[in-house]
Amino acid sequence: MEDTAIIDLYWQRSDQAISETDRKYGRYCHRIAMNICTDNEDAEECVNDTWFRAWNLMPTERPAILSGFLGTITRHLALDRYRAKHSLKRGGGEVPLALDELSDCVMSQSDPEREVEVKELEEAIDRFVNELPETDQIIFISRYWFLATVAEIAKKSGCTQSKVKTTLFRLRKKLRDRLQEEGLC
Repeated sequence: MEDTAIIDLYWQRSDQAISETDRKYGRYCHRIAMNICTDNEDAEECVNDTWFRAWNLMPTERPAILSGFLGTITRHLALDRYRAKHSLKRGGGEVPLALDELSDCVMSQSDPEREVEVKELEEAIDRFVNELPETDQIIFISRYWFLATVAEIAKKSGCTQSKVKTTLFRLRKKLRDRLQEEGLC
């Protein structure tokens, strides 16, 4: 079923919207949640919560890209669930590791004056990623949005793990330099 038809089902408040969404995007959302939570039960719960949140948000929003809309919801729910179960600096999972890798590039303290800069930071990172070659975009987004492991990224991109690590290192350096130039780091 096409995304526009699924969205129409949400707007009509049809129960079929949930089943069609799950059929088309269930595996996609589950993978996002699983990369973050690393627990199948938590991932399934995040996906179910995604359908509930989409159901509640859809009457006020008509997303242009349904997969992105659902993926963002899933990611936020999974990160919230992960934070509830772990402190960010503890554990050996990919979430703290990936977030730690970016900590040198972005501000780590949250105070009222810096909250205003969050939007500027998001826009600067978006511009940075959009200017990257496609392969670098895929590697960067896979690691820092989907929180995929280096091994998963290497397999998906057809590169060696060493090349992925090197590319990520160089991209973080470029991002840090760009953010410093723009006064956001």
